Amino acid sequence: MTCCSIVYLLKNNCQVSLLEEEPDEYAKLRRKKEIEIERLKEQLKSHIPKGRDLTGLEWSDILEKIANSTPQTENEAKLWQASLLRKSRSVPFPVAYETSEDMYWEINEQGRVFVRFNGLSKLKFEVYCDQRHVHWFRGFVEDWETKHKGKNQHSSSLFTLRSGRLVWLEQKAKGEPWNVNRLILHCSLDTRMWSHEGTQQVINEKIVKIENTLTKVKDKGELNPKQQAFVTRQKSTLARINTPFPRPSRTLYQGKSHILVGVSLGLEKFATVAVLDAIQNKVLAYCSVKQLLGNNYKLLNRQRYQKQRLSQEPHKTQKQFTPKNFGESELGQYIDRLIAQKIVANAKTYHAGSIVLPKLGYMGEIIQSEVQAKAEKKIPGYLEGQQRYAKEYRKQVHNWSYGRLIE
Repeated sequence: MTCCSIVYLLKNNCQVSLLEEEPDEYAKLRRKKEIEIERLKEQLKSHIPKGRDLTGLEWSDILEKIANSTPQTENEAKLWQASLLRKSRSVPFPVAYETSEDMYWEINEQGRVFVRFNGLSKLKFEVYCDQRHVHWFRGFVEDWETKHKGKNQHSSSLFTLRSGRLVWLEQKAKGEPWNVNRLILHCSLDTRMWSHEGTQQVINEKIVKIENTLTKVKDKGELNPKQQAFVTRQKSTLARINTPFPRPSRTLYQGKSHILVGVSLGLEKFATVAVLDAIQNKVLAYCSVKQLLGNNYKLLNRQRYQKQRLSQEPHKTQKQFTPKNFGESELGQYIDRLIAQKIVANAKTYHAGSIVLPKLGYMGEIIQSEVQAKAEKKIPGYLEGQQRYAKEYRKQVHNWSYGRLIE
């Protein structure tokens, strides 16, 4: 009885629940986690960093090995097959620009934005983007011009732009790689810098951080040349950081740090929201995806029907030898925006300080584990039947766009 009591309390977060326990549901949840752990262990074995096979020698070695020998185990055969089918990317690795001063911005008479990069200063790139992103790049230009016209009276630590990354995106077409592939610039920015009040908040945080750093360095006593140069840079930043860039005024949102909005993503229940009071350890509200969408919930069935219909199109076009001219409508993006707006509205209603989102990298494993646990319960002891059931189940259940919703 003592063991049972301890197990019961561990399962219920050291609380005595008023609801009757469902052993089958708990067994299913436990099995789901066991499958997830097993799959993660297998993936971690292959997560050793690998370079790109730009010359094709690795592929040739594997092909020769397969032709002249026989795999000893099934796992070894799978590894050989995976190595043979793996297609190495032919484009260079991304180039990261970790500081905002590694990029130089300018604008021409026609209002077009151009950027140059540290180490590639002779090359000037014209920026192409959506209309809703143009104001960000013009803001980068304004920050850059203000800093250099003010003869470095402003600190680059208050730039809206924080870092950038150049990435080649492979395209399937004939021609020279530099003409076919696309060059994309990813920018990381701090939205607090877009207003005077937000910038002042950042200034206060940086002043405290720099003063603490200088205090710790002084306590060390005698400094070497590198440490002395670091102290000089920190003091220079501290002297210039109180000269902010011109920003529009906007009232900051004041949320309560102990109120959290947690978003759970799942297979059948696309998004579930819980508002939590961390001090009282109490859930203030739950919202399902049906409650979030309200009258627009019927759009989910329409999108599900579209997904099922589009999944059959490739087979039809292949049989009829017709071009693939089908694609997903913008209904899914519209639904994601509706859900995101409602989540933010709930956070404002309860004056939440944070919205907690799951890591997207684990969503595939969570879904796979959930489907496999359901298949094992439906067809126990029959592996082939479980695999067929899981495959058909994934086809029937809506393929949610978790990444787009989180973004």
